[in-house]
Amino acid sequence: MSPLPAAVVEHAPAQAQVPAPRRPPRSPLLVIGLSVLGVLAVVAVAAPVLATHDPHAIAAHALERPSADHWLGTDKPGRDIFSQLVYGTRASLTVAVVSGSLAMTAAVLIGVLPTLVGGPVDAVSNRVVVFLLALPGLPLLVLIGALAGNRRVAVILVIGMLGAAPNARILRSQALSLRERGFIAAARGFGGGPLYVLRRHLVPGLGPLILVGFVNWAGLAIGLEAGLAFLGLGNPSGVSWGLMLNRALSEQNIYFSAMWTWWVLPAGLAIATTVLGFTFVGVALEPTLNPRWLRSA
Repeated sequence: MSPLPAAVVEHAPAQAQVPAPRRPPRSPLLVIGLSVLGVLAVVAVAAPVLATHDPHAIAAHALERPSADHWLGTDKPGRDIFSQLVYGTRASLTVAVVSGSLAMTAAVLIGVLPTLVGGPVDAVSNRVVVFLLALPGLPLLVLIGALAGNRRVAVILVIGMLGAAPNARILRSQALSLRERGFIAAARGFGGGPLYVLRRHLVPGLGPLILVGFVNWAGLAIGLEAGLAFLGLGNPSGVSWGLMLNRALSEQNIYFSAMWTWWVLPAGLAIATTVLGFTFVGVALEPTLNPRWLRSA
């Protein structure tokens, strides 16, 4: 068989190229955020090794300046400030992980599961979410913190519950879209109950949104807990960054001496750095995992 003429080859229609799906650009914020959170996680786990003294014990004289034995000096009772800073990392990350997990678990239960049941259950759940969104979060948190006294568990529970409503609304809108997919209808047609469909299909499908919501609320929870502790609504004998700021600023004329540079500044920078770490991760994951962004790209 003779080859086709060059003119025929030149005018032959080119094969249609299927455009590759557009992927959001990688953000350096993800690397920075994960690096910050990784370092903080190592500090929290290795706190007994990194801390030079017991953060609750009186280690020296009151208000000593930084030295080789006390890297950030001591507070008014004589406790080592650096050890309090290290153990405060563990306290803050515990609040972040527990509050974020509670918020997203409650969001799935009140925002996603009722969409599968439908009917009055879905309507009541939607009203509950609207009611929770209407509650004044910060005044409620301050009130619970004042009534709870030195029980940090109550504060963590309230912070987690405050994050349930906004995340439930986001997950509900996506769950309503997934509910109409063919594989969901097939699973329910073969006898799959709401809990089975939720566990095997909806939660994996909503996984990206759940992850982004967890990261965002975990960072916010750290700021809320530190703010309450700074106001004095916490365990006075505990160890946290907010309590460090509360004790430091109770000293009169602290800003008229160099004491603020080793007592106020480290705790404030620790809070800001941790919140920024979670924020960077959340901002970087949003374009990659949020289906709304992918549809608009």
